[in-house]
Amino acid sequence: MEAKKKTVAVVLAAGQGKRMRSDVQKQYLLLKDKPVIYYALKTFQNSFIDEIILVVGKGEVEYCRKEIVEKFQFTKVNKVVEGGKERYHSVANGLMMIEDADYVFIHDGARPFVTEEILTRAYEAVQEHHACVVGMPVKDTIKIVDEKQFAKTTPNRETVWQVQTPQVFTLELAREAYQKLLVEEEGLKQQGIKITDDAMVVETLLQHPVKLVEGSYENMKITTPEDISIATSLLR
Repeated sequence: MEAKKKTVAVVLAAGQGKRMRSDVQKQYLLLKDKPVIYYALKTFQNSFIDEIILVVGKGEVEYCRKEIVEKFQFTKVNKVVEGGKERYHSVANGLMMIEDADYVFIHDGARPFVTEEILTRAYEAVQEHHACVVGMPVKDTIKIVDEKQFAKTTPNRETVWQVQTPQVFTLELAREAYQKLLVEEEGLKQQGIKITDDAMVVETLLQHPVKLVEGSYENMKITTPEDISIATSLLR
């Protein structure tokens, strides 16, 4: 492994969480006695990551600075910035706030169970491949369906992974891809291309290969009310 380079995490906490069916956004719901976002930030705070950029919802900068960053003493969070309309706008906002880094770890704050072991595997991979995402092979058979929900094809399960975060890139590569995305986003929409993760930005805009790295089946994303119950059980 090469000598330690500077690493910055962009942690996203700007999602609306519409599927949660709650007045409280999912990243602020309590798991035990702490907000969901606390657990991911704690892992990054205690890891080899040098700095954290926290991206939050509109009008939430001061709340998060006082009630999350200062309250729990996340000293590595050096900037809190508002996100944008779509996830990729929020990532772009976070990337623009990075002053200096070699690698950027982009992570969904609604994934509380990221571990330092996962971060280490991703760090080792990004040094070699410049772009990697964590994930796990799917356990279930996957069906591709048509617009009427009839099965069209069944991909080979051995080649299908469920993608997680963090998704990790050289800062130069991530910035180049996102700058190009912001220029071309209207054209992509007209083509029916919907950007759903960071790897897709790099793959689609720069045609750069992305390495898959083992994450954990416990590295779940809090999306629905049922997920809170599962996550609470995992914490126990």
